[in-house]
Amino acid sequence: MSTTIEDRVFLVTGANSGIGEATALGLARLGGTVVMACRSATRGEAARQDIVRQSGNSRVSLELVDLASEASTRAFAEAFQRKYSRLDVLINNAGLYTAHRNVTADGLEQTFEVNYLSGFLLTHLLLDLLKKSSPSRIVNVSSRAHEGSTIRFEDLQGERRYSGYRAYGQSKLAQVLFTRELGRRLEGTGVTVNACHPGVIRTNLGMGGSSVVVRFVRMFFKGPERGAETPIYLAISPAVEGVTGKYFANRRIREPSRAAQDPDVARRLFDVSAELAHLSV
Repeated sequence: MSTTIEDRVFLVTGANSGIGEATALGLARLGGTVVMACRSATRGEAARQDIVRQSGNSRVSLELVDLASEASTRAFAEAFQRKYSRLDVLINNAGLYTAHRNVTADGLEQTFEVNYLSGFLLTHLLLDLLKKSSPSRIVNVSSRAHEGSTIRFEDLQGERRYSGYRAYGQSKLAQVLFTRELGRRLEGTGVTVNACHPGVIRTNLGMGGSSVVVRFVRMFFKGPERGAETPIYLAISPAVEGVTGKYFANRRIREPSRAAQDPDVARRLFDVSAELAHLSV
């Protein structure tokens, strides 16, 4: 990335706790402007003050967005572009796990919208700014939980059959497929996009439900500082300059699941997602 780190603007969604907060803190310690996109003003402001105190960087700001709402995501993107003249790195980190099926105001299953579709929408709404700021980067925080999952186009919103495990895995698989397809579409623009498995922590997902599901999700736990290492690496490391459409774990390129490498599924999901997000792409 050609700009000095002090001049860069980093946007991290879900930055008030867990890996998102640790990622925001790590970036703040390096310098530059860090924008925390959070749903809760109270928790977000408490985290922001803590990050400023620990990093010594006063250029950490809080912006509110509810990623379970298309209207809120769109309003956030508009406000961001009015306030900031550049965006060097977008980190789509926000995510949740819920054992029971919840439907958002948009009529969408909550895990699908928050973990995946809102990131898809936000990325496209900020794409012109990312291109203007190039070389720039998009980091999608996925998970090894995508392995063994499939995209169920016939029941994408879990209306016929729902389980928290299945919804979470599908949302994380969708992120990897989106990363690969978007990387292909952005070739030559100076904007790269990569996905990663960082691990998640206990307080980050709001887990509930059966002990079997909880045990499954805990397979992917590690501390927030360690979990933030790969997202930060993808955000700033010169070693990944120009690398795009890949999946990383422990700061190394890894092969995602076979389902995550299907170009036809990736293209179909991209088209379906654009329609659900009311985008013309």
